[in-house]
Amino acid sequence: MHYCSSMYAPLKHVIVKHPKEAFKSQEYLSDEWQTFNYLSEPNFSEAVREYAEFMAILEKYVDKIDYLPVSNGVGLDSLFAHDPVKFTPRGAIILRSGKKLRQPEAAAYKAYLAQQGIPVIGELTGQAVSDGGDIVWLDDRTLVVGRGYRTNDEAIRQLNEITADFVDEFIVVQLPHDLGEAECLHLMSFISMVDKDLAVVHSRLMPVFFRQLIIEKGIQLIEVPKEEYDTLGCNVLALAPRVCVIPTGNPSTKKQLLDAGATVYEYKGEEISVKGTGGPTCLTCPVIRG
Repeated sequence: MHYCSSMYAPLKHVIVKHPKEAFKSQEYLSDEWQTFNYLSEPNFSEAVREYAEFMAILEKYVDKIDYLPVSNGVGLDSLFAHDPVKFTPRGAIILRSGKKLRQPEAAAYKAYLAQQGIPVIGELTGQAVSDGGDIVWLDDRTLVVGRGYRTNDEAIRQLNEITADFVDEFIVVQLPHDLGEAECLHLMSFISMVDKDLAVVHSRLMPVFFRQLIIEKGIQLIEVPKEEYDTLGCNVLALAPRVCVIPTGNPSTKKQLLDAGATVYEYKGEEISVKGTGGPTCLTCPVIRG
């Protein structure tokens, strides 16, 4: 079985978490949204509606969609199923979030993978912290890891060790402070690979060496303007090469994708994406692509 080592190959198997399980109820949201640093309180019934629209798009392309079960130890952010694990060609790596409130998600995920018979090839230990959103496959032998507030040096050392057998190029990208430690800035906040030679980026946050390296690899850049960066225009999920899902309200990004020959699906993500700053890549954990 060859698990994921791509961000854009055809998505065959994905793990998600339904807002009914993550958000639980309006009352729970009222109690928790400020603790989890959401922009404002999500509307539960509207979140469920938005999610149905989002999943209808995924179901057109993805053969196998698994839903994480409800779990008492985890909070609102468990909706963003991408972050607690990262898939590699050999199986999953269990991570440990740089956001303390999210750290219990790893154990719940690990138990779920064991129950599904999905192999785990490594797990972060000691002081290591990392989120899945900081780990990007540029191609199936090139792994890029963002060093920021959510992923530290010890995690990078361990990830490098765990992946050494099947990664030729392991690139570390220093992330900027941007809006500070309380906010979520991931490597995937400013780059989404949508084909082997096409990436959606917000260049203002990119270190120069990394931007140059991508261009040298022959990857065309779609530039997300600042106002669309704020509405998660840079958070693009590829269901297959140049078949993309983006949150509504990002017309410039959408037009550039269409001009590059991409198929673009949109979903209204006010409650499930914008308020918790987690777009379609964050909502999905790709298990198998190819």
